This record gives sequence, structure tokens and C-alpha cells, in this order.
Amino acid sequence: MAAQTIHIVGGGLVGTLAAIFLARRGFAVELYERRGDMRKGKVEAGRSINLVVTPRGLAALERVGLKERIMELAIPLEGRMLHDKQGQETYVPYGHKEGEVINAVSRGLLNVRLLEEADEYENINIHFNAHCTGYDIADKTIKFRERDVKAEVTIGADGAFSAVRRAMLDQVTNFNYAQDFLPYGYKELVIPPDANGGHRLKSGVFHIWPRGDYMLIGIPNIDGSFTCTLFFPYKGPHSFEKLQSESDVLKFFKDIFPDAVPVMPTLTQDFMNNPVGSLVTVRCAPWHAGGQVGLIGDAAHAIVPFYGQGMNTGFEDCTALGDILDSGEKNWESIFAKLEQERKRNTDAIADMALQNFVEMRATTADPKFQLKKQVGFELENRFGDRFIPRYSMVMFHPEIPFAEAKRLGEAQDRMLDDLCANINAPDEVDWERADKMVGQLG
Repeated sequence: MAAQTIHIVGGGLVGTLAAIFLARRGFAVELYERRGDMRKGKVEAGRSINLVVTPRGLAALERVGLKERIMELAIPLEGRMLHDKQGQETYVPYGHKEGEVINAVSRGLLNVRLLEEADEYENINIHFNAHCTGYDIADKTIKFRERDVKAEVTIGADGAFSAVRRAMLDQVTNFNYAQDFLPYGYKELVIPPDANGGHRLKSGVFHIWPRGDYMLIGIPNIDGSFTCTLFFPYKGPHSFEKLQSESDVLKFFKDIFPDAVPVMPTLTQDFMNNPVGSLVTVRCAPWHAGGQVGLIGDAAHAIVPFYGQGMNTGFEDCTALGDILDSGEKNWESIFAKLEQERKRNTDAIADMALQNFVEMRATTADPKFQLKKQVGFELENRFGDRFIPRYSMVMFHPEIPFAEAKRLGEAQDRMLDDLCANINAPDEVDWERADKMVGQLG
């Protein structure tokens, strides 16, 4: 009996990993990517916010034997290095237990590694330069600029601006869809390696220049460079519309990010040449139409990048899909429905938390009260163990805790920490007997 063929639109990170999950379960996979083969040319630059791989994503990669190969591309980051306007640095750890790190990795290198792995499977056929323009539900046909393809089962993994989802919006009755853009864009910049090929800044941390309404970040790469991203309003007194010349850019950076300028020799050229990317949250329902077409990854639930969980969330989709298939479910309408039922409340939760974390990163990280609450949260975890795990740790280091549960508990923790820290200046001033009772009431 011939293997059932699954057609996946989108050969990015999630689509390629989904293809590998399916191929390992005996399906034939036709994988379509609108771009050319990035293994044969320069990886596209200018629109890619570097990624962090956390235990949720690593768990999915481990399922297909790729964890170690991906970790070869990664740099573990132990915390945030905050840069103030005087160039002073403050270190804030992500966790306080051994192994509580996030792993920085280049989006392009990761995609290349996944494509290399997919190419090892005889039952995965990859089509590059296949630009999807739509999908016809009645005819079960994927529309490409080059040709039409009949497909009994299609998975749309074609990102935040998915052509497959757009077709579902047009053709599925009562299809709910919302996209929300932040009034901010982002611009990719670079800190190149030093003369010896090393990093010009400390490499084992996530660098942030928080400035209240906006911020600059820097994430290290294995080649000695940093990928930097300016998250900046489109309009206003400090905004992209005000930086129209190289002299404007240089003056702004010297005034606002003075310690970054000496390590960014191509700052003005990069700023003028690289495009401004948009920041969008996408929510939709249903994620499927019958058993013939379903959405996964950003096509179903794009989020802003401020919790570093967009890719990890998509990889969790792949894990969930694999578990549903392993349960013996063979009907694709049921498979898609179960995937949505399990994942949507969690993807909605991480979308909310990512938006909240933008405010934290650009504004509150530099606030002494925020840093005090972080310290008290770590001490609560030290004293009370699994009874209190800080929200950031739940999201980043505990894949067994669903995002929705992390959001619910995190909101209760925030209220508790606000109360405990209201009239103190150091963790040793906390009323720990009262804290014990409050932890017991978190539920």
C-alpha cells in the first residue's frame, strides 16, 4: 500500500520540522518553499531577528534526533546584560539553577540544518521557488505561481502572512481572523567580529539597551558577530521617520546608545540599507477546513518576538502533531481538530505574554523594583521548590507546564510579588512566613 502523501506549504523552520516528523511516521511529504535553496546561496539578511532555542524547542528536536546537531550552532546565554545611557552594565540572570540558559542560534543556519536533515529522507521531496498564491478548498488544489497541485491533505506552514490561511479566510464559513500590528518596526544591525574573530562584547549574555519606549538588543553568533535589532516606533519624536540620513542615525546612536557605536563600524550603512520589519500578532480559528487543509506554526498563531518563543511554539505544534499521530488517529479532520484543541489556548497565552514582555524588556528591566522582584522570585523558588516557579522560568525552562498555565500562575505571582516587595529594598527584608502562606494560596 502506497504511503499517504502530505503536502506542506512553507519550507521554513516549522514546515521543515513538520515534514521530518511526518516522514518518520511513514508519510510521503511534498514540501514547498517560495525561496530558493538557501544551502546554495547566501542566507537572506536584514529581516531576521535571531532566535533562541529553549527546552520546548529542544524537546521537539530531540524527538527526531536533531538536538545535538542544532546545539552545535548555538551559544548558551545565561542572562541579560543591560546597558544604560552612560554605558554602565548590569547583569540580570535568566534563572538561578544549573542549566537554566537559553540558546542563541542564527535563523538561517538553523533552517539550513533542518533542510539538510529533511533531504536525508527518501520520502521527503523538497520544491524550491514554489510561490504559493492560494488554495482551493472545493478542488483540494494548492495554487502556485508556477502551477496547480492537487493535494488530498495540505498543511499550511507558510508563516505570519500565510497564503493558505488567506484562502481559508475567503472560503471557510465563520472563519475568525485577527491581525494586530504594533506601532513599532524593527531594523537589523550588526556588531562584526573583532580582528581576531572574537566577540566585541561579552558573548554568553543577551545584550539589551532599554530606553523606555524603545530598545536595542544584541545576540551573539558563533562566527564572533552579534545580530542587533532596533525596536523603534514608526512615528513620533524618536522614530524611524525622524532618522532619514546617516548623520541623523549617527547622532541618535551617539546620544542614546553611546557604548554601542564604537563596536558597530557599519552602523550607518546597515541602518540605511536594511529594511524595516513589522511586528504582528495573528490569531485565527478554526485552524483547519475538514481533513484536507490545516495550519501550523506562525500561519496559525504568529506572535511578536519578545519572549523568544515563536519558533519554540511552532516546534511544540510539531511535537503535539506527532503525539496525535502516535495515538493511532488516522482521520485528518480529527487530527487537525485535536491539534487545535490542544494548542490554541496555549498559543493565545504566549501571544499575550510576548506582548507584555516587550514592555518589560524596553522599560522595566532597568527599574530597581523589577530587579528586586526578580531576586525575591528566585529566593521563593529556593525556599519553596516546585511550589513556586517564576513565570519566566515556567515559560523558558519547564516545557511540561503549558503556556496557559504559566500565564495564569504568572499573573497571580505578579500580584503576590508586588505585595511582598511594596515596602522593602532587599530580599532579606521579605516576611517569609507570610510569603509561605501566599505561595500556598497560588493554586
